[in-house]
Amino acid sequence: MATITLDKIVKNYGAARAIHGIDLNIEDGEFVALVGPSGCGKSTLLRMVAGLEDITGGRLLIGDKVVNSVEPRDRDIAMVFQDYALYPHMSVADNIGFGLKMRKTDAADRKARIAEAAKMLQIEQLLARRPAELSGGQRQRVAMGRAIVRRPSAFLFDEPLSNLDAKLRVEMRTEIKRLHGLLGRTTIYVTHDQVEALTLADRVVILKEGRILQEGPPLTLYESPATRFVAEFIGSPQMNLFEGVVRHAGDTPRVEIDGVNLPFGRIAAQDGEKVHLGARPEAICPCAESEADLVARVEVFEPLGSDTMVSARIAGAMAVVRLTPETPVARDMALPLRFDRAKLHLFHAGTGDRIASESAA
Repeated sequence: MATITLDKIVKNYGAARAIHGIDLNIEDGEFVALVGPSGCGKSTLLRMVAGLEDITGGRLLIGDKVVNSVEPRDRDIAMVFQDYALYPHMSVADNIGFGLKMRKTDAADRKARIAEAAKMLQIEQLLARRPAELSGGQRQRVAMGRAIVRRPSAFLFDEPLSNLDAKLRVEMRTEIKRLHGLLGRTTIYVTHDQVEALTLADRVVILKEGRILQEGPPLTLYESPATRFVAEFIGSPQMNLFEGVVRHAGDTPRVEIDGVNLPFGRIAAQDGEKVHLGARPEAICPCAESEADLVARVEVFEPLGSDTMVSARIAGAMAVVRLTPETPVARDMALPLRFDRAKLHLFHAGTGDRIASESAA
């Protein structure tokens, strides 16, 4: 195993800069997910770590060794791609062991490693089959087996579940997390799916336009997003955002959103400053009408079994509210709602940066 350090990493394509001096340290055995919208630079970063892209500036270290000019095969890493890239004429066993064969690994050792990887991935019964005889999930397991047998110091995953259906994605997420627990190898995982990032990673790195916006444990990003972009990107359904104005008149600072006054204990913004107030679906709660901040009319509701998602117009914006499945709901029904003061977020209307605040007592 090994640490991976990105020290002021820059990537240019001609005159265009794709990666802007990124600093990132990945600890030995840590599982880090790189996530962001298309074009944010996450796959480019991964390919630079793998040695598949040249580094324009900065240093890349694996362990204590600078590897900027080291060939991919000599970096002691293994990569799993979105495309399974299996050899169709070879058996599963031969696909898994092909890299070892090319490295002239002893035949007995190769056979033992293939058997060990197949057992980990629960595909022992598939070793004699060809890729055409496998499902998508089975093919991805074979691609992972090909990486595992090399016993690298680090694994790199480039959107490995994108080609799978929803059920298989959930199964393979569980499988990848289980394998990381078994192997304990340093892992970098690239995905555009924030649910994958939150459920798999020890630490999530949010990228936008070749820069890191925020990094940290999944719950930290969910509960304390540093910017409006992170707040909207992390969480499903995404955070509701409402246009508001800060008011400091009187003893209690508050935010006004379309006639609704929400008191705060403290707001680090000037009186009259325009803000965006963020509330996740679970932070807008049904209540008795006498306790309500507002009454919204249900436009759409989606019973999901574990909870019910309700879409209603609040303060001029369409918002999503998460209800328990026992809560009675119907289209066009009047729904008294109250904001959970401890779960509200404030962002500058212009910059999108988080505004420090405290909930009212």
